[in-house]
Amino acid sequence: MSPAQPSAELLEAAQRPFPDAKAMPPSVYTSTAFLAREIETIFSKEWMCVGRSSSLAQPGDYLTYELAGQPVMVLRDQAGALRAFSNVCLHRMSTLIEGTGNKRAIVCPYHAWTYGLDGRLRGAPFMTATTGFCKDDYVLPSIRCEEWLGWIYITLDRERPSVSTTLAPVADMVSDYGMENYVECFRETHVWDTNWKVLAENFMESYHLPVCHADTVGGHSKLSEMECPPGLAAFNYHWITKEASLPIGNAHPSNTRLEGRWRKTTALLALYPSHLITLTPGYFWYLSLHPKGTGQVAMIFGGGLSPEFMADPRADEYVATLKTLLDDVNVEDRGCTEKVFRGLNAATARAGHLSYLERPIYDFMHYLADRTTGFDRSFALAAE
Repeated sequence: MSPAQPSAELLEAAQRPFPDAKAMPPSVYTSTAFLAREIETIFSKEWMCVGRSSSLAQPGDYLTYELAGQPVMVLRDQAGALRAFSNVCLHRMSTLIEGTGNKRAIVCPYHAWTYGLDGRLRGAPFMTATTGFCKDDYVLPSIRCEEWLGWIYITLDRERPSVSTTLAPVADMVSDYGMENYVECFRETHVWDTNWKVLAENFMESYHLPVCHADTVGGHSKLSEMECPPGLAAFNYHWITKEASLPIGNAHPSNTRLEGRWRKTTALLALYPSHLITLTPGYFWYLSLHPKGTGQVAMIFGGGLSPEFMADPRADEYVATLKTLLDDVNVEDRGCTEKVFRGLNAATARAGHLSYLERPIYDFMHYLADRTTGFDRSFALAAE
């Protein structure tokens, strides 16, 4: 299937007004050609979240990531700055490091070419007799890297506006939470057997909570209390105001930043293309997604507590309770999203109408259509 068919079907769906909106067509999820278009127009250009800056607290701390086919390392250099580089040796092109950890230097596992934390080649065994070789000529290509409200973002696009500019409305919206001071207590990587957009959309709507999460958070989720306003250019969001099932879901008694209903309000943020944050007054958790083919998604999953709960004597207990809950929620979400992807591949699969509670999915569809087909989102918003 060429990208023309799913693009045309997506454009047709995106042109429907919200009161008569339907979900995206199956081809948008199952077409390998359309995925290639997404890699070209979205993942090779947008800012991608790779975690929290607090996870790289010390010089030499690092993590690795593969962005649109490019292996990337992100590290804290000796001066304390966050840096990102190509994770490919400049000799015979082996990848250099894997996973996360701490290193005083970057040593290639193939021929032991060694790079400093500034990306410069420091040593290359048995190269002195090679005519024309000068180690000063070898510096790992840098990748743009920025920190925003405690998050680390990278992009392959040299011209893209900064994260702080792109996400300024988000910063204003959640400023009273103090998200930059929340402490990450766990970070994991997973691969699920579903399409990245299925998992992203699953996070964006709470319509599924009472059913998919009946054994965990579903019973505490009142759909009538959810607010799903229209999204903005770089993100969509919705709010839930509730009496949380966990003490950490509401503001800590010592929290003086949040007042009134905001002490019990959860923000669910979908920062395009695939950084998904649940921000409560007491804890946060997040996903960052990258496709691995049409039927698999690589996922960073992490979470932690607000500074008031981290300072509480029961902090360890709160972290353990949160992690147990979210592990159970992930089991439920994995089952639901993998079922959706299997269904999308059926010959009889058809997109149905969206609920008003799925407004964020409608906005996400417009974002995808904008990036992949040139769809004019400003016209769509004005036409409602």
